[in-house]
Formats: sequence, structure tokens, C-alpha cells
Amino acid sequence: MKIASWNVNSLNVRLPHLEQWLGEAQPDIVGIQETKLDDARFPDTALAALGYRSVFSGQKTYNGVALLARGHALDDVQVGIPGFDDEQKRVIAATVGGVRVINLYVVNGQDVGTDKYAYKLRWLDAVHDWVARERDAHPRLVVLGDFNIAPDARDVHDPAVWNDDHILTSTAERAALQRLFALGLHDAFRLHHDEAGVFSWWDYRQAGFRRDLGLRIDLTLVSDALRAETVAAGIDREPRTWERPSDHAPAWVALGG
Repeated sequence: MKIASWNVNSLNVRLPHLEQWLGEAQPDIVGIQETKLDDARFPDTALAALGYRSVFSGQKTYNGVALLARGHALDDVQVGIPGFDDEQKRVIAATVGGVRVINLYVVNGQDVGTDKYAYKLRWLDAVHDWVARERDAHPRLVVLGDFNIAPDARDVHDPAVWNDDHILTSTAERAALQRLFALGLHDAFRLHHDEAGVFSWWDYRQAGFRRDLGLRIDLTLVSDALRAETVAAGIDREPRTWERPSDHAPAWVALGG
């Protein structure tokens, strides 16, 4: 089973890219972030023509998440974080082929010390408590998405810039991510790769992609019960080279029986 995460940065713009990538990469499950579409405009019919069922939670202009599955139903769908009042559409979960998949579009946070940063930390606390319950109910668990946190210095192009006081790499954000890892979740990429300098996001500005000035903030986390089944993981840079690309590339994990 191949499970992927991709922040498409507007599904209305990037649908042709998604269709092309689905045809080439053939993932079984995909979590999408930043669809930027209300539910009435989600292209579920077009995706069904490619063999993918979909569930989604969106809003106009901002945010929006979806899960796609090929060959499996999407059961026990959860939208939003239970008990956390939030108008932003950032969370969707479903059980697919015996695996519980949680798709997160984590709050960016703007800058350290801002109200949006405080909201990000509250949001991450709520996610932690919910994921703990989901882990207990569903040992075969994958948590994926745009985390808007680079786990460590290997995951940024310049650790001197992306430091303990910078958004996406600050001490409190990384501590929140470590709390998720402490629930028995493992960064699938790091189970197979130790090297630095492999990224999933590059700023549109300053020729970020051409100069490889990136961050690895798109993650696929697997539970203890799935760790031994995690046979490969990576990031597919190819869609970032296409015309009018998303600023993110798909991250993926492969599970073997």
C-alpha cells in the first residue's frame, strides 16, 4: 500500500497536476491539503473517473483537506478535531483498508509570538490529545500532511536562518512535533533516510526551487504497529518541476504486508 501526502496549493489550479501524478505514481491513498475549494466545487467526479473515491472538507480561498483512496472504501470519516472549536478546515480522517489515516494541514503560525503562533500551539495540543485516542482505537495508524514544522536541522537548507526562534523551526513547534512522535509515531522518511538536504517545500520567491532552498515539512508518520511494514518512503520532486506547480512536492510511504 502506497500512501502519500500533497499540499496542492489550490486544487482548482492544480487538478491537472494531481490527475497526472495519480496516473504516474499510482498511490493507493492520498491526503491532500490546501484544496481552497468549498465542498460543492470539489472534483470528486473527475477523481472517480481515475478510480479514486474521495472524502473532503473545504472552504473557499483558504485551507481545505481531502482523502482519496483507490480500491478501498473510506470508512468512519472524521472531519475536524473532536472537541476543538475551529472554523478552519484543516483535518480529515478515515479508515482505509484496515489503516486509520489522519490528514492534517497544520497551522502555519505566521511568526513566533503572534496570535497565529499561539493558535498553532493550541491547535497542536488538541491534535496530540486526539491522535493519542485514535492510536488507542486504531493501532494501524498513519498521520500525514503539511505539518508546517521542519523536524530538525537536516530538514532545512540553512540552519542558521531556520533556527530556534524562527517560525516552522522554533523550539515550541518542534517540541509539539516531538510530543506526537512520543505517542509511538515514526517519521517514515527517517526510517529509510539519514541524509540532510531532502526537502518537500520551496518558496516561490528568490528562485527557491532552482537553488534548492527548501524545507522538509510534509511528513508521513507511521505507528509502532506499522513500523515493521514500512518498506520505503520518499519525496517526489518531479511535480515541483511542472508548469505552475504547487510549492510543495508529494511525500509518500510504502507499506508491505
